[in-house]
Amino acid sequence: MTGGTKIMKKTIYFILFFMAILTLAVVVPNISSAATFVTDESTLRSTIESADYGATITLQNDITVTQPIVIAKELTIDGNGHTITGSNDWTSTSGNQTMFTAQFSDAKLTLKNIKLVNGPKYGVQSYDGATVILDDVSITGFRYGGVLANGGNVEVKNLHLGYNGTGANNGIEIDKGAAATNNPTLTMNGVLTSESTENVVRAAENGHLTEFTVTNTENTTNKVLIAGDKVVLTDENNNVISETEVPDNATANADEQNVVITLIANGETNKIVVKEGETITEEFLKSHIKLTEDYTVEGFYTDENYTISFDFSKAIDTDTTIYAKTAKVEDEEPTPVVPEPEKDETPKTGVENYLGIAVSVAILSTVAIIFTKKKEVKE
Repeated sequence: MTGGTKIMKKTIYFILFFMAILTLAVVVPNISSAATFVTDESTLRSTIESADYGATITLQNDITVTQPIVIAKELTIDGNGHTITGSNDWTSTSGNQTMFTAQFSDAKLTLKNIKLVNGPKYGVQSYDGATVILDDVSITGFRYGGVLANGGNVEVKNLHLGYNGTGANNGIEIDKGAAATNNPTLTMNGVLTSESTENVVRAAENGHLTEFTVTNTENTTNKVLIAGDKVVLTDENNNVISETEVPDNATANADEQNVVITLIANGETNKIVVKEGETITEEFLKSHIKLTEDYTVEGFYTDENYTISFDFSKAIDTDTTIYAKTAKVEDEEPTPVVPEPEKDETPKTGVENYLGIAVSVAILSTVAIIFTKKKEVKE
């Protein structure tokens, strides 16, 4: 075998080896990622069980589940626009009937681009130190409520709540079970919409909740604020969407303390959250009043009879009701239009001009004759 042949064979072996490595590099990741796609409840459960810490599981179609799903690791479940529906033939697990539960401090569940529909208790809960992140999630039709922060942490990035609860709506419930050791937290970091304005965010009154924390990021659209003894959900302009009472035995931790202004104008009531101890302006209040063009604000008062003017120089340190006196703008009477005199459009002729001159001459002549006769008589 010649040296050239040996070199050629080595080159061919190298090329084949390189192609094999390249094929493995392309095929293996595809096989691995394909395993993260699930099509039914069975594969969803088995994939969650075997998934590595921090893995992403993606739904390939809508799924119906028959019992709770408990997660004790960091996982992302990407619904890929699909829906997980709770079956009518639901089986509870150790008393737990929530569709998704992130359990204990090592658990971090991110639900993304997914709809959760129907269940005997909650759609999702964070339990005792676990974290749940809701990013482009819709939850509706759960008998106890949409979201439960049960001694765990809930972060809202993009959440839509349909009607959840029996009798009364129950959107996000902040709670602490009897066996939980951690206090719950709620972080607003995006957009929260709800089909109901009742109990969108509320603190539970079961006696176990003694302390909880609410936090708002700088870029969040909605805020959850503590205003006096209330948990208040606001829109981007700090208008109140929903408010619920803080239980007497619970302490709410927040970055700031706030108060609620109840603004009444033209029979319409609007509630606004402002920082405790701040002063407000007329322009601020007017910006929260919607009036038609034919109405104007004449003043702000502390009583419905408009006898005591509101003092804008004083800081607001408690919930306050302000009445805006409005009046209809009367239409001004139009300025009468004086018609211009009609112009004589008759063209002037030479005859008319001469006639005027003749009349003038006749008058002057008559005056001259009378003057002359009077003078002769005197002489």
